[in-house]
Amino acid sequence: MSPVWSLGVGLLLLLLWVRHRGLEAVLVHHRWVFVCLFLLPLSILFDVYYQLRAWAVWRLHSAPRQHAQRVRHIQAQVREWKNEGSRRYMCTGRPGWLTVSLRVGKYKKIHKNIMINLMDVLEVDSERQIVRVEPLVTMGQLTAHLNPMGWTIPVVPELDDLTVGGLIMGTGIESSSHIYGLFQHTCVAYELVLADGSLVRCSPTENSDLFYAVPWSCGTLGFLVAAEIKMVPAKKYVKLHYKPVRGLQNICEKFSEESKKKENNFVEGLVYSLEEAVIMTGVLTDEAEQSKINRIGNYYKPWFFKHVEQYLKADRTGIEYIPSRHYYHRHTRSIFWELQDIIPFGNNPIFRYLFGWMVPPKISLLKLTQGEAIRKLYEQHHVVQDMLVPMKSLEKSIQTFHDDLNVYPLWLCPFILPNNPGMVHPKGDEAELYVDIGAYGEPKRKQFEARASMRQMEKFVRSVHGFQMLYADCYMTREEFWDMFDGSLYHKLREQMNCKDAFPEVYDKICKAARH
Repeated sequence: MSPVWSLGVGLLLLLLWVRHRGLEAVLVHHRWVFVCLFLLPLSILFDVYYQLRAWAVWRLHSAPRQHAQRVRHIQAQVREWKNEGSRRYMCTGRPGWLTVSLRVGKYKKIHKNIMINLMDVLEVDSERQIVRVEPLVTMGQLTAHLNPMGWTIPVVPELDDLTVGGLIMGTGIESSSHIYGLFQHTCVAYELVLADGSLVRCSPTENSDLFYAVPWSCGTLGFLVAAEIKMVPAKKYVKLHYKPVRGLQNICEKFSEESKKKENNFVEGLVYSLEEAVIMTGVLTDEAEQSKINRIGNYYKPWFFKHVEQYLKADRTGIEYIPSRHYYHRHTRSIFWELQDIIPFGNNPIFRYLFGWMVPPKISLLKLTQGEAIRKLYEQHHVVQDMLVPMKSLEKSIQTFHDDLNVYPLWLCPFILPNNPGMVHPKGDEAELYVDIGAYGEPKRKQFEARASMRQMEKFVRSVHGFQMLYADCYMTREEFWDMFDGSLYHKLREQMNCKDAFPEVYDKICKAARH
């Protein structure tokens, strides 16, 4: 039988099976079939298109020339909205399924969509060590652009498809954040189109109130059209040290100790159970022992969290040299550990060698094709949350995550939180060391009920003066939300800049109790 006939017979059998089981049942219970046959090839096409586009823009040097024209088009759309009587709120016209957030926001269907086609790197200023970018530039795109020039940015949030705009209007973090803070703290200026159609630039010394109010505002103060971000020299490798630790108290003490050491360029923890973790510390270097180089980003390599787990199982420490860009995007191929729930055999060596080059599927395509049944299933039986808590509350926090969710692994990422104005700052007058606890997966707690369990978690986070990342499902009331976040500067600016008729309040945009 020829290969064409074999393929035809295989597809026919597959279609008959889908018809017998029902498309919805296949998509819910055998989602890997749809993901492997359709979404992985589509994701490759997406990547090829955007890489070719970025290359063409770079070769033609067209981005800076076209940027001003595109910004004027955004201003014209806002003025058109004003001339129409400002009857409804505005929002970006980017489809909700294109965002990395798993939340499904329905507001785009009822708000005035402002089209913002800004996805290019505008300028690399080596003298000032600043890169100026448009808001839809992704982390994968930015590191690919800067690394060959010998530069990177201080905080490179993990997933390739995260955008600069999302990381500023929401937030972003990485294992270098114990030195540099959150993504917003590495930015030195923003450019926005406001509700009246004007274009303004803000920085710590120019329109400073707006500069500090923009992060975490989720696009409810204006439309971001450019950002200036600090750069730091890039090095070839990250010398990564793996240290298994057992016992919750020991885990917290060791993690806190390493997070306070400025000589560690990177600090990260993966907690595999209440009493077991691997703590990793990294140092940038241009020299490496050839026998210890691990190109973990290669498609045939084990998923990073599975690779790390081997040190725990063997109860041994280890040192590896990981190419810098591979390290920055080490969790991308497995979407941290979310992909194991979608393609259960995805880390199998045979699958990795044959199809690993197609992984991961685009999160945006997963959202677009998930359907109502899968969405409800995920909402009730799946957790994707990042809670930011003071380092001094880490032990109590991990215990609470265990009691209320029982999801493992947990991701630990330390960060310094400066006492700047805005929605998120420490309770005291000085900078404070915090930690991001990321929970991604299916809760194993028997009595887990999404709304009740998450409200309990949110109550705990508020009690320790922590914060919830706003990309995730939020169940707080308005009063609880503004108890967690400092809205004083935010509300003052919304009043001053006439935002109340132009943009919804951030709570109304992201919280389940308010979303339409």
